[in-house]
Amino acid sequence: MQVVTKRFLLLAAMVFLAGCTLPRGAGMVKEILKEQDKDAPSFQVVEVTRANVAALRKWPATGWAGGYRWLSGSRGPAGTLIRPGDVVDLVIWDSQENSLLTPNGDKVVEMRGLVVSPTGDIFVPYVQDMRINGLSPQAAREKIQEALLPVSPDAQVQLSHRSGQSNSADLVSGVAKPGAYPLEGRNITILSLIARGGGISNKLRNPLVRLIRSGKTYEVRADDLFANASKNVVIRGNDKVLVEEDQRYFTALGATGREELVHFEKEQLTALEVLSIIGGLSDSRANPKGVLVLRDYTAKQVRRDGKGPEMQQVVFTFDLTTADGLFAARKFEINPRDTVLATESPVTAVRTIMSLLGTAIGLGTTINDNI
Repeated sequence: MQVVTKRFLLLAAMVFLAGCTLPRGAGMVKEILKEQDKDAPSFQVVEVTRANVAALRKWPATGWAGGYRWLSGSRGPAGTLIRPGDVVDLVIWDSQENSLLTPNGDKVVEMRGLVVSPTGDIFVPYVQDMRINGLSPQAAREKIQEALLPVSPDAQVQLSHRSGQSNSADLVSGVAKPGAYPLEGRNITILSLIARGGGISNKLRNPLVRLIRSGKTYEVRADDLFANASKNVVIRGNDKVLVEEDQRYFTALGATGREELVHFEKEQLTALEVLSIIGGLSDSRANPKGVLVLRDYTAKQVRRDGKGPEMQQVVFTFDLTTADGLFAARKFEINPRDTVLATESPVTAVRTIMSLLGTAIGLGTTINDNI
């Protein structure tokens, strides 16, 4: 009687479990990719190997431009250059009697607060408009004094210069002291400007330095800016500098160490680096043959020549149980807004069934013993 009861309960449990969907943290590979066998699938499946990973790296970037664009680190002139909006003070000495420059018997005339016009000129009596834009203060002084020779051969000119609004740069955010900073010299670099503002806030995660110049935006990661001297570009008037957190992210799901939205820690991340960041694969749940990366392309990025995605939605698959798959994962770059999914191992379902069957048999024995 006991044997019959146990067999009956075992058979009933197997039939019941066969018709049930067992609770899991993620789907299995066959479940997720079963649509690829249809006549008209809605997504493309690409197995990533060492043979094709180099070609895949040339596919269009998604989620961002594919790299940060930055200026070359050219150095500017060592001295100050006069720009429109700057303020110039002139003091002119003339020892001549009845001088046109110094009336009423005075030997000196002061002309202070001369604002350089948008065209780069200032007005000097008897000389009219004098173009001094782009000159150093010394060169501007010599040019004005030479222009005054026909009027007063003995005139001596003194010139002082102050940077104006157009000869300053704005530190907008991400520093202790944001604000407008005059560029007294024309050799002030972006790191010097950030230092004036108190440095980058230590509250920012993975800071990104953004420079807005002449209607164009340039970006560089702060750690790259600190490490590479060639990226320490010279600041120009009207530049705007913002320091912000890098907002690029990917999503980790399934049988991984972390299931969450994860921000990029550096400019480029490979699939293997991403798995390390999220704590790897779950030893008891994950299927190392079924690591997937889900990515969306735009309609304009779809190609039919084999040199790009054939559909807008693409699933990249990795087999991390082989050296080929591991080397491919080391080279495959993760794009912002990708989804990294570790599928469940079939063994997990078997273990769950066996555990449930064991519980059912134990229950059947208990029932049988009470009869």
